[in-house]
Parts: sequence; C-alpha cells; structure tokens
Amino acid sequence: MNMPMRTDQIITDWQPHFPSLFGKHTLALSHSLAASPLFTDDALARLIDAAPRDGYHVNYSQKTPGNPPKRREGEIKDLSGAEVLEIVRTGNIWINLTQPAKIDAGYGDMLNALYDEFEERVPGFKSYKRNMTLLISSPNVSVKYHADVPGQCLWQVRGTKKVYIYPNTPPFLSQPALENLILGQARETDMPFEPWFDDYAEVHMLEAGKMAHWPLNGPHRVVNENMLNVSFTTEHWSDELRRHYAVNYANGILRSKAGFKKLNQNVSGLSYYAKLALAGAVKFSPLNPHKKKVYTVDFQVDPNAPEGIRDIQGHTYSK
Repeated sequence: MNMPMRTDQIITDWQPHFPSLFGKHTLALSHSLAASPLFTDDALARLIDAAPRDGYHVNYSQKTPGNPPKRREGEIKDLSGAEVLEIVRTGNIWINLTQPAKIDAGYGDMLNALYDEFEERVPGFKSYKRNMTLLISSPNVSVKYHADVPGQCLWQVRGTKKVYIYPNTPPFLSQPALENLILGQARETDMPFEPWFDDYAEVHMLEAGKMAHWPLNGPHRVVNENMLNVSFTTEHWSDELRRHYAVNYANGILRSKAGFKKLNQNVSGLSYYAKLALAGAVKFSPLNPHKKKVYTVDFQVDPNAPEGIRDIQGHTYSK
C-alpha cells in the first residue's frame, strides 16, 4: 500500500519497494535538507566558533589519485568560523564537527525527524543512539577507504562528491579486519585497499539534495568535485545491528585471545547466545581491549600557508 505524501517529508522520492531494500542494499535517494538554514555559511561559521576541542577534527592529506595516504590531524586556533570556512573553500582540508546537536538543538531536531521518517516508512525499523557528524571539505579532497561500525547514511547538502561503495564481504572487508575495528584495535581508515576494488564498487555522484544509505559496515571512499562540499553523516543502532556487533566483538576476542580461526557470524541459535554472553562479560570488565583513541596533532589551520595548513610541533590528545 502506498504511503500518503507529506508536505514536510525529508525523503522526497520514496517508493513502495524501498522498505524491502533498506539496510540490505544501497539506496541513493533525494532529500529536502539542502535548503535548510542549518547549512548556510553563517550557520556553519557559528558552529565552528562554538565547537569545543573535543567536538571537531580537522584533517589534511596530499592530493593523490586513488586511495589517499594516511590523513594528518590538525587544530584551529585564533581564527573565526568565517575565516576557517574561507580557508576550507580555497585550501585542502576537511572539518568534521562531531557534536553539532550539542551546540544547536536544531541539528538534533533534524536528526530525530529524519530517523522518525525512516521508522514510519520501514516496518519494524527502530533506531537508537542516533548521531550526526557535519563535514565541511575543500575542493577535490579525498576521504580514504574505510568502514564504520554503526548503521550509516551520507547526506549531501552543498557541492558534489563521488562516493564509491564496496561489498561488505571478503575480500573488500575481511572478518578479522572488521573484528579489529569493533574491538577498537584498528581505526576506520586502517582497512586494506587494492586499486582493483574499484572495479566492483557502486559509484554514486551525490549532488546537493542527494543521500546514500548502504548495508552495515559497507566499505566506502569519497572524492569531492572541484568545489567546497558540505555534507553530514548519520549513524544509528538497532537491535539487529547490535546482534551483529556482539557476534563480531566476541569473534574478535576468540580469534585474538584463544586462537580460533573459523568463526561463524550467526545472530541466532546457541552459538549466538554464548557469544552474546562473552561479549558482555568482556566489554564491561577490565579485559575490554578497547582503548581511547590517541591523535597526533601536527598542523594548524593558517590562511597564509599553502593549502591552508602550517606545520607545528606535534602533540597528542585522546578521546
């Protein structure tokens, strides 16, 4: 049965068959958020001005074809949000604002509205631990091949980027690599990549007003077109995603601590419940292998420096 059209809908091209694809296949959809005042220059500048040090990352990597080298971590000092935006527009950096809803409740309202709409449209889908990260990036910036742990969507609101989405199965995503990511023993961008992976990628050109949602843990990478880009990612959990997380968490413990090699990823049956108990016992004990991430900051955003960055003496912080 077709759902009635709504005047306040966020997804503007929803089709009756999309619920059967959601979470299982990539969906590239149109949305209405590109017109939101939350993404104007003034709004973005205010967010940058108000972001605490633990509320943003600023990154840089050399412009190279294919998968770029490891990114560098930087910091913003003594610059206004408007000045930073101008550097992004002409430089070679990207800024991740990780807590926009803590600065402006409007972003949290938007986040809840879009997930409420998905829950209304996809029978049985219930989400929690919803989060968003706002991404402001320079022309032609590339984001390295990586995978994420929660459910993910990417929403484009300004500019255009090319998104490569790969299968969430070997060889594109090995079971040990996923386990290490979930255990906190590897970062998202530590996933092994081979150039021939691109032959098997889904490639989507995301313009303003487009979004993409892909299956859990799907590896992906991003290449901006030649203009400033503004987008945001959303992440969520559901009971189904939690089951996959628990199984892979337990498998990682069994592989690294007990030497098991062949481990199923079943999310039902006796083996699942045994792994669920193991994951819970380890995660909430001193045996938990997850450690705080340590970041080495070695540049500062600078309007007078090439590509908008100036090298500084390296220092670290953790979060």
